[in-house]
Amino acid sequence: MTFKSSATTHVGMVRKVNQDSYAERTDIGVWAVADGMGGHEAGEVASVMVTDSIKNLQPNGDIAEMVQAVEQSIMDANLQLTQQAASYDSQRVPGSTIVVLIINGDQGALVWAGDSRIYRRRDHVVTQLTRDHSHVQDLVEQGVILESEAESHPMANVITRAVGISEPLELDTIWIDVRPDDQFLLCSDGLSRLVNNDELESMMANKDSEEVTQSLLHTALVRGARDNVTLICVKNCADADTFSADDETTAVHDTSSLDDSVFNFDD
Repeated sequence: MTFKSSATTHVGMVRKVNQDSYAERTDIGVWAVADGMGGHEAGEVASVMVTDSIKNLQPNGDIAEMVQAVEQSIMDANLQLTQQAASYDSQRVPGSTIVVLIINGDQGALVWAGDSRIYRRRDHVVTQLTRDHSHVQDLVEQGVILESEAESHPMANVITRAVGISEPLELDTIWIDVRPDDQFLLCSDGLSRLVNNDELESMMANKDSEEVTQSLLHTALVRGARDNVTLICVKNCADADTFSADDETTAVHDTSSLDDSVFNFDD
């Protein structure tokens, strides 16, 4: 199996600066989305540092070694960010979520910290594969609030893990099987807060990965997109003989807007 991808990022309809970042390494089967926080300069620095570390990974045919390389690159970025934190005031600590998909044949792995997500579409059903590292997710699992109440909870933006906030960083890593018809979506919460699983399934059913990303982005913008929106659609390339590393499609959108937030574990 050979996978290809299409990615897009947009500042949204409210924020002034896009603090999201992503990495497409289709040539080595690695994709990542990061959502920066800490105010405009700090958030940009953090997310770009994390994704740049992944963009610089070297090819490795062993998926276990690639997973270790991904984890180490994130840990290295975390150490750099925590060391740099002293140069920022207390309200602008640089931090970033990170979510990474790694695929090698019929094996896959997910590595993440924070509330950016990976979804999988399989057999016409979309499933969230990652667990949000967030305060409201903890409350849901403890039975304090219902899942339907999480989005409107006053602490909905508070995450419990992020790159650059503390040393050492605790990452979650899980292994998955990969089937030929599987389709994956990596995204920041600027998208996941605006669409549900049924809507994701409907739009991901499109065979063209670029059309999937553009449809999802359009939906987020129409619904107000109060946060930055970044997503990568990854799916099997049916004709592997025609695939090349240049097949992925990347679109970066920018637009000025009205507001930006300061860091309070709010990405």
